[in-house]
Amino acid sequence: MKIFLDTANFDEIKRVASMGLLDGVTTNPSLVSKETGNFRNMIKNICDLVKGPVSAEVISTEAEGMIEEGKSLAALSEHVVIKVPMTPDGLVATRALTDENIPVNVTLIFSASQALLAAKAGAAYVSPFIGRLDDISATGMDLIAEIRQIFDNYTYDAEILAASLRHPVHFVDAARIGADISTLPPKVFHALFNHPLTDSGLATFLKDWEKVKENAS
Repeated sequence: MKIFLDTANFDEIKRVASMGLLDGVTTNPSLVSKETGNFRNMIKNICDLVKGPVSAEVISTEAEGMIEEGKSLAALSEHVVIKVPMTPDGLVATRALTDENIPVNVTLIFSASQALLAAKAGAAYVSPFIGRLDDISATGMDLIAEIRQIFDNYTYDAEILAASLRHPVHFVDAARIGADISTLPPKVFHALFNHPLTDSGLATFLKDWEKVKENAS
């Protein structure tokens, strides 16, 4: 499963990229609003660093505006993926951009029917929001399973990008079910490393090594 980072913070992206674990980045207007600087420069800098898919979201709500914004953003880098909302206009834009070989990530997907429509419109990525479904007492991972089955039935090229992941269990479940990608906030990504037995084991090793040093002196 590919790992994307869900942030527009360049320092966080650089930190994770240095580990050799980062396959791409997703951004949205809310994440961009937390950072300073020009949006277009921000996206270009991220693309130059990651050299993998970087989702940049359009602001327009009508197809014509989405298409215009999408073309402009795509010109920044070959790595830009245009993020559009799961609406009728969003799917019109998806088809138009895809026909011009511009990859599209259809976001805010909350049902299997929405994912199927996005795939048929030519989306390169569909982004089901798992945590937000859990928030309303639905089971978000059931949606990943439904989409996986549908896409396998009909061999759609769209990749399932599990989004709105809130904790490491979401990450593991997405991998077990067969999501192609998980996009993680930095906090969740760094939590993947944590286990109390790792911490206690390392502490024991270091304590024992001090004894080795004492015996050697």
